[in-house]
Amino acid sequence: MDEDDGKPGLRTVHQLRAITVELDLLGAEFAQRNSLHPTDLRALICLLDAARTHMPATPGWLGRQLGLNSAGTTALVDRLERLGHVRRIRDSRDRRRVLLEVDERAVTLGQSFFGPLITEIVAATQTFSDTELATIERFLLAVHEVVAAERDPSSSVTRRPLPQKKRGSQ
Repeated sequence: MDEDDGKPGLRTVHQLRAITVELDLLGAEFAQRNSLHPTDLRALICLLDAARTHMPATPGWLGRQLGLNSAGTTALVDRLERLGHVRRIRDSRDRRRVLLEVDERAVTLGQSFFGPLITEIVAATQTFSDTELATIERFLLAVHEVVAAERDPSSSVTRRPLPQKKRGSQ
């Protein structure tokens, strides 16, 4: 065992890495079962997250989220549209702008596969107090910000300085 494995921060990093691998394998299984490329699944997740937060999703925005150029984004959206997972719709406020919308059939397909996992994870959160959940959510937000900034320093995810807290304080 590496002597650094005993450090609480590194144990957390290793757990996050293990979860990431498991989620990636599960996503790959879903993609393979449904004739999707892993990038297709990432695109659908981005689009669903945008819809959840009422953010308009354009092809350009999606390409930036996935690190794709214009041609790659067009091919991706064409493929998802052909499969019936995504629709291009004209923005009602600016008819020149195209928005992307996930079709309800794709939502249903995703829920049929990932729904039980989501239900179990939500149930696991019920074992924590509101204060503990707030801490977990703050930690996950901080991790997301760090990873997004590492991947793309110009990322739309803004990194805020973390408050300094002594170990062991509550």
